[in-house]
Amino acid sequence: MGSPVKHLLEFGPFRIDLEQRLLLRDQQPIPLSPKAFDLLLVLAQRGGQVVLKDDLMKALWPDTFVEESNLGQHVFQLRKALGERPQDHTYIITVPGRGYRFAQRVRSIPVEESSNHERASDSDDQIVVASRSLSRIVIEAERKRDLRLWASVAVALVAILFALGVYWRSQRRPKLTEKDTIILADFDNRTGDPVFNETLRLSLSAQLEQSPFLNLLSDQRARQTLALMAQSKDARLTQENAREVCQRTASTAVLNESIAKIGTRYLITLKAINCATGESLASTTAAADDKDHVLDALGKTASDIRGKLGESLASVQKYDVPPEDVTTASLEALQAYGLAHQTESSNQGADAVSLYQRAISLDRNFAQAYLGLGIDYFNHDETSRAAENIRKAYELRERVSEREKLGIETFYNAVVMGNFEAARKSQVLATQIYPRDARAFSNLGVFYSYLGDYEKSLAASQQALKLNPGAARNYSNLLIDYLHNNRLEEAASTAGEAKSHNLDSPFIHVNLYLVDFIRRDAAGMEREAALGKNGSEDLILYYESDTAANEGHFVQARELTRRAADIALRAGQKETMAGYEAEAAVREALVGNLDLAKHQAEYALTLSNGRDVVTMSGVALAIAADNAESNRIEDDLERRFPEDTVVQDNSLPAIRAASALRNGNPGKALAALASVPYEMGQTAQEVNFVLYPVFLRGEAYLATRQGVPAAKEFQKILDHPGLVENEPIDALAHLGLARAYAISGNAAQARIEYQNFFSLWKDADRDIPILKEAKTEYTKLR
Repeated sequence: MGSPVKHLLEFGPFRIDLEQRLLLRDQQPIPLSPKAFDLLLVLAQRGGQVVLKDDLMKALWPDTFVEESNLGQHVFQLRKALGERPQDHTYIITVPGRGYRFAQRVRSIPVEESSNHERASDSDDQIVVASRSLSRIVIEAERKRDLRLWASVAVALVAILFALGVYWRSQRRPKLTEKDTIILADFDNRTGDPVFNETLRLSLSAQLEQSPFLNLLSDQRARQTLALMAQSKDARLTQENAREVCQRTASTAVLNESIAKIGTRYLITLKAINCATGESLASTTAAADDKDHVLDALGKTASDIRGKLGESLASVQKYDVPPEDVTTASLEALQAYGLAHQTESSNQGADAVSLYQRAISLDRNFAQAYLGLGIDYFNHDETSRAAENIRKAYELRERVSEREKLGIETFYNAVVMGNFEAARKSQVLATQIYPRDARAFSNLGVFYSYLGDYEKSLAASQQALKLNPGAARNYSNLLIDYLHNNRLEEAASTAGEAKSHNLDSPFIHVNLYLVDFIRRDAAGMEREAALGKNGSEDLILYYESDTAANEGHFVQARELTRRAADIALRAGQKETMAGYEAEAAVREALVGNLDLAKHQAEYALTLSNGRDVVTMSGVALAIAADNAESNRIEDDLERRFPEDTVVQDNSLPAIRAASALRNGNPGKALAALASVPYEMGQTAQEVNFVLYPVFLRGEAYLATRQGVPAAKEFQKILDHPGLVENEPIDALAHLGLARAYAISGNAAQARIEYQNFFSLWKDADRDIPILKEAKTEYTKLR
């Protein structure tokens, strides 16, 4: 009996192998995620018909609710794989408001028709093809020769072909799978030239990280493992200790590299070793005629080893940008860039800045150096300088690898444009192409946090830590996410886990301070503040000033703010200093110290015109009834940040509502706050400034004598202590709730909330206007 006939689907130059779930072009598989392949199959099988978005969502995610944007991301990925631009409509036509239609005619073809086009990487298929060819030879021979003679020949040929197939499979079998991790050892530099010591490993790492197939162990995880081996965290990853790191981390292989000088030429060798058995998995070499072409040779070895380790040729070709674009053609620039990374991991920010600047001075087209410098400035709250350098990286993005391009676009959208929806979409795509990239998940978590989706932020941070448990930043981000989701025990546990891995940092103690604040653990707050000041003294002082204001100690809060601002100024962080002053102005405005609020806001604006400083100053001035200045700020923000998610959908509505309230127009305030899609997100980016649209909406309902909806808004603040943290609206929400109950006629509940407020402010400064008002109201209520 013959084998069942296998059919492929064919359209244009492409074929779909349903059994193998492969998209083929010119005998080569095209990389597609499982969901993108499912999408292609649904569209191709219903070619010419409009497939509704709802039907596609149900087909791709039958048991899971996902956002419609996920479908758009997979359509984008599929179009890219097919080589189609959105405006071409060669394969996929968007039907606005409905769905998508496949534009190509799809036909089913039997396997015999496609036999010459089957994948060269599938040995079993090749043996079948050869056998079928042999069968045709036998049939033809029956007409001319004795059947028995040719049957014997056929048996012999089949045996030979089978043996060849076994050998071919043994040579072509993928050495690694997508689940395997490899360790990148340090280069064995036999040239005597120190410029190669760190630069070649850095360049090779960047080359290999283009691959969606290979998974490199992070440097943080390697250093952490070295420490467990009683070695210095800065010890070299020699062939011997790299193999032990490989075994301890349950990785699969070590990639050993060397460079030697032979006459005037340089020889680069890469060799992959199974760390469990010592077996050689693959090796490759390349020669450079001179020092200036060493990076070119390195790029060739990187591409070659990827294929030999199991990555498909199509994937290597698609994600293979030369070293001079992935990093730089200058070894000296690459050396400075590598040193900048090292000092960043040691929290030596100023040194990292100077090293990034040196790398840029040596290569003005070094996109990743601009991005690294921009991120470093951003992490130190220097947003103007951050935007300047990230914008330059964005201008150079067409030269870099796909992975780096996604990173640059993400930070450009987030930092320069403030478009967190666009940044989120870029990082979602990055996690789909590179599902083991911890950085992509870490950044995605941050963007979900800005947009107020704290559960998704937590899930992304959990995945980032799972992928890279050697990064202190991943522990810090996860701690913050647990805090935002009111999961205090897990937040504290995460901090303890970081410490057990020797990944303690000032940021962890800063956030543990907030955990202890919510627990009302004064001793814990004092302990964490002392530990956090070693590296983040100004930030701890800023949080302590918020705590003082939260308890009504405004004289103390002003002194702590002054000290924090002075430290930031001495460190050259003028924008950070301005942020502290602007946020303090909002505190003063909220409690009725209007003249002081105006003075501080105006002072902050002389220090910086950064987005956060202007936003918080605008809120303070609007509450303080400085109409001219708050209106100017509205216009300025509207003009300068037209795509900024936080500004357009959170900050501006808050400023407009505050201004309307102060001018006696609560109805206008409610209208301004009617549609705030990210009201649970951040009203500012670099400091904790959340839920102000919610607080102001509650105030507007009070002004219109609507007690029930007002109570809902203030209760929303009290239900999210991990978000509000020690902001003054935490205590003021109790007062707002008391007033809402009083308006509703619930005197008993109103008295309870007044007493809650007075309890929090039991030792408050006596001259605070809002405290005087509250005491008068409580007396009348009794």
